[in-house]
Amino acid sequence: MLLRMKLVLVLSILLIACQCKKANDGQKPDWAKKDIRDFSDADMERLLDQWEEDEEPLEPDELPEYLRPQPALDFSKIKGNDPESILKLSKKGRTLMVFVTVTGNPTPEETEKITKLWQTSLWNNHIQTERYPVADNRVILMFKDGSLAWDAKDFLIEQERCLEVTIENKSYPGKYSAVEPEDSVKSEL
Repeated sequence: MLLRMKLVLVLSILLIACQCKKANDGQKPDWAKKDIRDFSDADMERLLDQWEEDEEPLEPDELPEYLRPQPALDFSKIKGNDPESILKLSKKGRTLMVFVTVTGNPTPEETEKITKLWQTSLWNNHIQTERYPVADNRVILMFKDGSLAWDAKDFLIEQERCLEVTIENKSYPGKYSAVEPEDSVKSEL
C-alpha cells in the first residue's frame, strides 16, 4: 500500500514536470539565449518584466497604502458640523502620525518611560500605536488606522505630563499644561 502511494506520487510529479512549458531555442529572443552571467542591465530588466507579466494582481489589502483604493466616506456617521469627525472618518484605514510633547524638561529616559506607559495604556484599550522618540521631550506615535488617533488624543491630553498633542498640524494642549502660576500661588496660601 505504501509502495503504491509512493509510486503514484512519483508519477504525478513526473507528469507535472513533463507538462511544464518551455520555449524552444529557436523561439527565444537573442537576449534570452545568453548565459545569465553575460546579461546586461537591460536584459535583467526585460527578464523582470517577463516575470511580472505572469503574476496575478495583488489583493487591495496587500497593496502599498498609496495604491489602495480610498474607502467610501459615509457622511451619515458625521456628527453635526464637527470637522474632527470628518477628519477621523477620512483617516480610517490610513497611517497617521501624531506628535506628543511631555511637560517639563525630562531626560530622554524619563520621556521613554512616560510615553511607554501611555503606549501600553493605549494598547490595553485596543488602540495600536508605534512610538518613535524625536527629541528629549517629544515622540511620534504612529497609528496604522488614523481614525484611532483622535481617541488616543482624548486619552493623552488627560495625562498629567502631556504638554500637547499635534494631529494634522492642529495642536491640542494637555489638561495640566495650562496651569497658571497665579493659581499655584493661590493654592499655596
